[in-house]
Amino acid sequence: MSQNVRQRRPQPQQQTQIQNGDVKHGSIEGQDQEFVVRESPLTVLIDTSLHIKAIYHIFVVILLVMFCDTVIYDLVESGKVNVGLSTVKHGFGDIRRGAKLWLFEFAIAMLFYPGMLVYSAGAKLFKKIPGLNVIWTGIGLAGVVALEVAILAVPTWDLGRTHLALGSSVAVTTEMFRLAMKICAVAVACAPRYHGDSTPLPTLSQYVYFLFAPTFVYRDQYPRTKKIRWGVVVFHLLEVAAIIFYDSFLWERFILPYWSDYGKQPKIEAGTVVRGMFACVLPGVISFLCGFYMLLHAWLNACAEILTFGDRLFYEDWWTKSQFSQYYRAWNRVVHCWLRDHIYRPLAPRTGRACATFAVFLVSAAAHEMILSLSFGYFYPVLLMEFGVVGMLMVPLTATIGRRFPSCFNLLMWLSFFIGNGILWSLYPMEYFARKNCPPSDTDSYFVPKSWSCPEIVLKPNWTFQNPF
Repeated sequence: MSQNVRQRRPQPQQQTQIQNGDVKHGSIEGQDQEFVVRESPLTVLIDTSLHIKAIYHIFVVILLVMFCDTVIYDLVESGKVNVGLSTVKHGFGDIRRGAKLWLFEFAIAMLFYPGMLVYSAGAKLFKKIPGLNVIWTGIGLAGVVALEVAILAVPTWDLGRTHLALGSSVAVTTEMFRLAMKICAVAVACAPRYHGDSTPLPTLSQYVYFLFAPTFVYRDQYPRTKKIRWGVVVFHLLEVAAIIFYDSFLWERFILPYWSDYGKQPKIEAGTVVRGMFACVLPGVISFLCGFYMLLHAWLNACAEILTFGDRLFYEDWWTKSQFSQYYRAWNRVVHCWLRDHIYRPLAPRTGRACATFAVFLVSAAAHEMILSLSFGYFYPVLLMEFGVVGMLMVPLTATIGRRFPSCFNLLMWLSFFIGNGILWSLYPMEYFARKNCPPSDTDSYFVPKSWSCPEIVLKPNWTFQNPF
C-alpha cells in the first residue's frame, strides 16, 4: 500500500470499494467526510523535505540539551540524578484509580451496543403501531441520553470529590469525552437503520473497532492498510514518551523557578509577576507545539498503525493559516468533523450560521475548560476566555483581511499563540501554587481563584524610569 499522501479534493461522486482489507481508488464520502489512504502532513514533510527534517532534529537536540542540563542541575543541587522522573511520577499518580474510572467509561460505551440491538428489535416490532412506535422512540432516546449522562457525570463527580493527579485526570477526562462522542456518532449514524433502512446494524467487531479508531465519524468500513509496521508504532510511542519528559523538563527548569514560591509571601511586586509571565512565553509555545505533535501526530499515528487505519489526515497545515476559521478547521480535523456533523449542520438551517458557530465554540470551550478544571482541581476559566471569547471574535475579524494579507496575519496569528500560551503557562501555575502555599481561609472556593487575593500584587516602591541612553 502506498505510503504517500494522495493530494486531491473530495469527489462526492466517488465510492470506495473495500475488499478483504484492500482499498481501491476512491473514497468513503458519506456525510462529506472523505476517507482515503494517506499519511499525515508532517510524516510527508519530514520524509520529503530536508528542511523540515532539520527542524525536527533541532527539537530533538533541544530535548537532549535539556536532559543534560537537568542531570547536571540534579547532581550539583542534590547529588543524585532525577531527569524529570519525579515530575512524571507525580503527574501520573494513582494510576489504579484512573484505570478504574476508564474501565467504567468503557463499560458504559460497551453497554450501548446491546441496547442498540434491543432498540432495533423493538422498532421493527412496533413499526406498524404508531402509538407504541413513538413511545419506543422516546425510550430509545432516553436510553442514549442516560448513557451519555452516566459516562460524563460519574467521572466528573468522582474527580470533583477527590482530586486525581494532573496527568491521570487528563487521561480520564479526555477519554470520558471521547467515548461520549463515539456513542453519539454511532447513534446518529444508525438512526435511519432502525426505521426501514435496509442497511444492517454494525457488528460487534465493527463497533469495537470504531471505539478505538482515530476518528469520530462512524462508517461500517474504513480504508485499511495491509499490515502493521511495528517499527513505526514503536517509534511514535517513543516520541510520546520523549515529549512527556520534554514537558517535565520545561516544568522543572522554567515554571518552578518562577512560580513555586508564589503565595509564600503576603506581597509580591508586579514587576516580578510580569517578568515571570514573559519568561513563560517560549516554554509555553514549545509545550504547545510538543503537545500538538504528541497527541495529533505521534499518538494518533501509532493507534492508526496498530489498527491498520488508512486515513492519517488528523490535521492539516494549520501553521500556515492566516484566518482563524481555517486554523480551527485544520488544527484538529478529528474533533472538527464531529462538531461539524453533530452540532453545526443540525443547527445551521434552524438558527443560522452565526448561532451554529457560537454553539460549536461554546461546546468545545466548555469541554476543554471542564477537562482543565477537573485535572487541576479548581475552576479558572483562562482557556475559556482565550478560546471561547477571543478566539471566536477573531473568526469574523480575520475572515476577509486575513485572505488579503496572508503573510501579515499569519505573523499575527503566531504572535497570538505566543502571548496566549505565555498567559496560560503563567496564570494556571500561579493559581496552583497560590492554593498550595497561601494559608487557608473561609472564602476559599473551587470556583473563585485564590491567586486574586493571595498574595497581594503591589508596585515597587519609589519606582522610577531611568533613560537608558
